[in-house]
Amino acid sequence: MKKQTLKTYFGYDSFRPGQEEIIDHILAEQDVLAVMPTGAGKSLCYQLPALLMPGITVVVSPLISLMMDQVKAMNEAGIHAAYINSSLTENQIARALELAKAGQYKIIYVAPERLETPRFLDFACHTEISMITVDEAHCISQWGQDFRPSYVKILSFIRQLPLRPVVSAFTATATERVREDILSSLQLEHPYETVAGFDRENLYFEVQKTEDKKERVRTYLESHREDSGIIYCATRKGVDELYLYLDNSGFSVGRYHAGMGAEARRTSQEDFIYDRVKVMIATNAFGMGIDKSNVRCVLHYNMPQSMENYYQEAGRAGRDGEPAECILYYSPQDTVINRMLLESKEDYREYTADELRMIQAQDMERLRKMEVYCTTTKCLRAYILNYFGENAEESCGNCSNCLEEFDEMDASEAAGDVVRCVRSCGQRFGVNVIAGTLLGENTAKIRNYRMDQSPVYGKQSKMGQTLVKEVIRTMLERGYLRQTQDKYSLLKLTEKSEQLLDQESPFVISYKKEKEKKKDSGKSTAGRRSVQTEELTEKGRELFEELRRLRMELARGRSVPPYVVASDKTLRDMCVKLPLTESEMLDVNGMGAKKLEQYGGIFLEKIREITGGNRESWDPDHNTDAVAETPLTEKKAKGRKSEFRLTEEILDGIRYVPEITISDFVARINELRDEKQMKRLTIKQLTEILLEEGCLEQRFQNGYTRKCLTEKGREAGIRTEERISSKGNPYEVFLYTEKGQKYLVKLIKRMSEKDREL
Repeated sequence: MKKQTLKTYFGYDSFRPGQEEIIDHILAEQDVLAVMPTGAGKSLCYQLPALLMPGITVVVSPLISLMMDQVKAMNEAGIHAAYINSSLTENQIARALELAKAGQYKIIYVAPERLETPRFLDFACHTEISMITVDEAHCISQWGQDFRPSYVKILSFIRQLPLRPVVSAFTATATERVREDILSSLQLEHPYETVAGFDRENLYFEVQKTEDKKERVRTYLESHREDSGIIYCATRKGVDELYLYLDNSGFSVGRYHAGMGAEARRTSQEDFIYDRVKVMIATNAFGMGIDKSNVRCVLHYNMPQSMENYYQEAGRAGRDGEPAECILYYSPQDTVINRMLLESKEDYREYTADELRMIQAQDMERLRKMEVYCTTTKCLRAYILNYFGENAEESCGNCSNCLEEFDEMDASEAAGDVVRCVRSCGQRFGVNVIAGTLLGENTAKIRNYRMDQSPVYGKQSKMGQTLVKEVIRTMLERGYLRQTQDKYSLLKLTEKSEQLLDQESPFVISYKKEKEKKKDSGKSTAGRRSVQTEELTEKGRELFEELRRLRMELARGRSVPPYVVASDKTLRDMCVKLPLTESEMLDVNGMGAKKLEQYGGIFLEKIREITGGNRESWDPDHNTDAVAETPLTEKKAKGRKSEFRLTEEILDGIRYVPEITISDFVARINELRDEKQMKRLTIKQLTEILLEEGCLEQRFQNGYTRKCLTEKGREAGIRTEERISSKGNPYEVFLYTEKGQKYLVKLIKRMSEKDREL
């Protein structure tokens, strides 16, 4: 019955990980607390059992927009649902409750403020309620990032019901402390608790450190004009300024923040949901519960105040499971802005002095951990997962840090000077003053604090601010320093600090290479294919755009968002499978019996019209057999490409030249691969193998790591050549002769065979 309901109303052949277990426990009348990342399918976990249970399910939801979107989507799928909130008149509410009593609706969404009104209480006490579902359950906890006092009333409402129904609670981001608060505040009885994996494999994470954020955002949007996206800004002023800049630059943008009128916000949100604008620029007031499945990118113009906020906002990308990008543009000024916003936070007024100190300290600690995310050189995905208490591999291969090449340097002397500086000043200052002292800055603050008299003043002036702060950040990360949990974030010594003054092994830090700024070529990249169509043939991409236009027409005709008609994933699956009959259309991901009845025939007609009813003759490049072998939902781990391997086709295409750098050689090989199916070969991969083989070796020279050529490397056909940079500085480059190129191919082949064995 579950599987049949899943296919009929939701269009899926199988459950996502964790969904079926939750549904089984609910159907067994057991309370549930489920923490599932955005896009993991939380809604289905209570919507499907609601259809199979005898009475009505009441869903407590925090936002009107969330309720409206959910109800529209369910009604389109053939599920009768309604919502009760302040957008309705009293007469409309009375009518909705009458229809619910008469058995018209299986699911009622309600704002928490409405639960204890006389009318709703009367309805609830005289109707069979099989389940109370608390959506966005973290709102019930004062330790959560979105505490709402109205959520505390839910327990009182449940206690007033004649019979206690099953209670289920769902949220996307909740630390252990918040989970404990949810259990206690709702008084769940012997609940089934599950924390689904927080990992969203289809999301790519990146942090870009930059002061020129507007230009970075403009450049990104220029190459993603067909994609739907959200840009988050820290302040209303930031939203307005970026909106005007991008609007004047010719982009399809809308804006949303609490300073706008209610009608303006509603119109702007609808424009985005209905794809009338491509990109929404907003504060964090926008987005909770937004169920738009085809958001291909979430950009953060400023660093959020916490990892909870960031992951919830970033998680609005790629809800359909297709590849999406989450990019955070960071500058140190973001920390200053967020400290100011936290200090002026109005929510603090409700607490006692002791509670206030505790909550402010917690908020500042969250902010510090968010800052560490923006500055770490380690895997970004692993950092996120570890923050939420989940173990993760050291490298994910799908974030900017894992794909970036880092240099290393021995920072033992600098780290020792940091310890001496912190100790000599009585541990009274934060990062900026300590770094400024080591750099020998001649500022009023340094002079006023008499830090220019410190024994280590100016000792690291040649290192530069970026590297000095990287040393301090690494010391904090490894426990050689700690910061106080208040707004001042003073640096304190730890039990490990003194080890840096006399340890024999070097204190090595990793840092990003400084890249030369490239001038804008002036060439527009508009029209570059979207990530969700990369694996389609040229004909397939053309069909995708035709189906997307048809979807927009159907959505306008029924006054629903386009993704409610069909998600991008469903459209892409149509382009992969090319269904020509109703039974073939039912095999498309997300196309159930109800959707087939409403829209399937129209999509079939368009596909038959474009293909002429003949898949093979319309697109000779289309491989239907390969598609049949691997279902789209399982293909390449949610859209991720396979690792690079040296195929016979690549091997046959390699052309050797007298001499070449490794970067040019790798670029030539990458041009020979199938970029739709296979990841790039990286210079980092080859360099690591050359180090393992002993052709190169790492040496510390003048405090920095240098890769040096060995005798074995020379025998393999590698030589060095000294060159002069544009700034007049000498540097060495490795050149690979024809013999050296053949040696590289031998190493790549061995690497490919090893990966295949694994």
